[in-house]
Amino acid sequence: MSATKGYTVITEWLTSKEFKAFAFQEETWQHIVKGKSGLVNAPTGFGKTFSVFLGAVIQYINEYPDSYQKPRKNGLRLLWVSPLRALAKDVGRAMEEALLELGIPWQVGVRNGDTHMSERQKQKRNIPEVLIITPESLHLLLAQKGYPDLFKTLRVIAIDEWHELLGSKRGVQVELALSRIVNSQLTTTNLPLSLWGISATIGNLEQAKDVLMRPLQQKGVIVRAKLDKPIYIESILPDEIEKYPWAGHLGIKLADKIIPIIEQSKTTLIFINTRGMSERWYQTLLTIAPQLAGAIALHHGSIEHQLRIWVEEALHAETLKAVVCTASLDLGVDFRPVDTVIQVGSPKGVARFLQRAGRSGHRPGEVSKIYFLPTHSLELVEAAALKKAIKQEMVESRDPMILCFDVLVQYLCTLAIGEGFTADQAYKEVKSTWCYAEMNDNEWQQVLAHITTGGSALQQYDDYKKVEVIDGVFRITGRRMAMRHRMHIGTIVSDAMLKVKFMSGGYIGVIEEYFISRLEPGDSFTLAGRNLQLVGIKDMTVIVKKSNAPKSIVPAWNGGRLPLSANLGLVLRETFNLALSKKAEEPELTVLHPLFELQEYLSHIPKSNELLIEHIETKDGHHLFVYPFEGRLVHEAMAALLAYRISRILPITFSIAMNDYGFELLSDQPIPVDDSNVYELFSTDNLIHDIQRSANAAEMAKRKFRDVAVIGGLIFQGYPGEHKKARHLQSSASLLFKVFAEYDPYNILLRQAYQEVLDQQMEEARLRAALQRIQQSKVVITVPQRLTPFCFPIKVDSLREDMSSEQLEDRVRRMQQQLEK
Repeated sequence: MSATKGYTVITEWLTSKEFKAFAFQEETWQHIVKGKSGLVNAPTGFGKTFSVFLGAVIQYINEYPDSYQKPRKNGLRLLWVSPLRALAKDVGRAMEEALLELGIPWQVGVRNGDTHMSERQKQKRNIPEVLIITPESLHLLLAQKGYPDLFKTLRVIAIDEWHELLGSKRGVQVELALSRIVNSQLTTTNLPLSLWGISATIGNLEQAKDVLMRPLQQKGVIVRAKLDKPIYIESILPDEIEKYPWAGHLGIKLADKIIPIIEQSKTTLIFINTRGMSERWYQTLLTIAPQLAGAIALHHGSIEHQLRIWVEEALHAETLKAVVCTASLDLGVDFRPVDTVIQVGSPKGVARFLQRAGRSGHRPGEVSKIYFLPTHSLELVEAAALKKAIKQEMVESRDPMILCFDVLVQYLCTLAIGEGFTADQAYKEVKSTWCYAEMNDNEWQQVLAHITTGGSALQQYDDYKKVEVIDGVFRITGRRMAMRHRMHIGTIVSDAMLKVKFMSGGYIGVIEEYFISRLEPGDSFTLAGRNLQLVGIKDMTVIVKKSNAPKSIVPAWNGGRLPLSANLGLVLRETFNLALSKKAEEPELTVLHPLFELQEYLSHIPKSNELLIEHIETKDGHHLFVYPFEGRLVHEAMAALLAYRISRILPITFSIAMNDYGFELLSDQPIPVDDSNVYELFSTDNLIHDIQRSANAAEMAKRKFRDVAVIGGLIFQGYPGEHKKARHLQSSASLLFKVFAEYDPYNILLRQAYQEVLDQQMEEARLRAALQRIQQSKVVITVPQRLTPFCFPIKVDSLREDMSSEQLEDRVRRMQQQLEK
């Protein structure tokens, strides 16, 4: 390759900018020039984008060595699939700069939900050489007539941030689109097609590559950047350790400690785990540091699009000192000036922490600086565990999804709008993907029946007969049906979002319907860092005016809290081995000594090969606290399982609370758990049977079925501006669920809902592994005379449901004072 014109042009261009390509970039270029496919794995900020993009440019220059700078109708050469709109914009800008400097007259187009209709029409008439697109917009392309012509000239497909897409239904969308594009290209041209995934480090990198390569029927290569990215992690320690910690409030109390960090840095990203807390943090920082007004901004997914763009542009221009953000700025948006990151609260996973740390020092050779600010004392143990996990390179895996029939139903309707499909050809293509490799012929026939007749349960209703078979080709011919389908292509299902608008005009952002429905006109709430007063709701738009109220409600979006990952849970349990050790080097553990000593005095600190159970009696009743350190989802399922199994020994009712460290069963009578039955109660025997009865799996599946039904097109969400209310969608889903359960119990979408509850909500595989570990562990049962430091945060979480934040704070303060006497 080094002798080619393309390589020479690119290396001379890089030298003129005083850059030199990394070995992994050159290796990727070589593979692309040879028409090979694979996965590029490199740390954030080392030029993964250019490893694939410049490979496509070198390939083009080599094809036209004497005229590569002359304009010509090239058609689409590089298809770049990106999960984030902000990321697409950033990548597009970097590509355009490079092409301009190289004198290559390529067009770079961006296509996503924000792309204006006139721009889409322009792209249709004259497709750009590079098209950056989201998975949803890629499926919209497949719904167009004549789409195979778009891919005739395609030479390289790049799937950016593949580690983020893998393990989600958006990843399944990518798999299906690839199966069609690969086949379309093979039947219309003999040009070699290269497929490249771009990924940060994940635990199952080899599998991630295999999933991507499956439609190509190639093994593919992994190109690893053997580069060391130094990460500097420092915890922000409270002046005084609370011996009875509780989740959330400590973070805000430490806000003044980050002002010097912000002032010493050029730009700081402050990552908050939830949108609601990001609003609170933004207000708090402005209150304690008014000098930051105009230099600090807020960025999360519910803020109006133009405002988010302004924040991203201001970061590039170095006009902002700090941005309070959520996962909306997690991925590879290249904010060059950011030199410091602050993580507020545990990120709950090693990969997420590394991703966020990589946002600072986002250039080769620079150190990534990240500060960890705990939201309660025990999170400092997670900080110590994170440091250890990063040293041991214990990055989480992302398991690919299998047999997502709702996505397949949607995809086949998408193809039926475009060119149509034949059953045999589509079956062969779909089976070539990882997700549907194990689908059998009976399941395929059910999917086809579902889209053509509504299946055995819905064949009396014309609305479910979407697809007709005309001369062996499956097509949607009705314009109304086609339009309705196009509007709802996608796999992200959330509660109905309402736009928020000032009475005087101007949009602020979006808010979930369930939150706004709890407010009365005149109530104040916070959005995009502004205090707003609700005036009313008109045409699915929330009308507001500015509020001068001293207090306002912070929205709690239905994103929920992230559960602790299995990897971090494992290292966390190991970290407690050092809790009372005088040899512990981590400052986080040293500062927690008073808390650990109290826990040991009142109860016990479990080692990694132990399970701690505490029986405590208070005026509220009899409490059983259990500490598996497996994350809130596993604990929710385990608590329900334990409650069910205990109730078979003796009729007893419980209330349940949990956090990432453990769970509580509370009853008005003593709870019969002791050395004689504890291992039996935590057994894996009859696990599926017991958890389905314990957690009311039918009720959970009914809620999950709503998402499956929306993606699978069984429920129409309404036209733009006329979205159906969430409760209407749920009632429609409940009705369909009942019909299927009664008349079509083996329906594939019904089956999928139950499977997703087991896999995602109950994390059945992880629950089973946790129970097996407990069987091998020593169970330590203690009977403390009062609440312990470990159980206190779970106890506080159980109070949250019934109290406002102010009442809760007062109650907790009184409880702490009584316990510390």
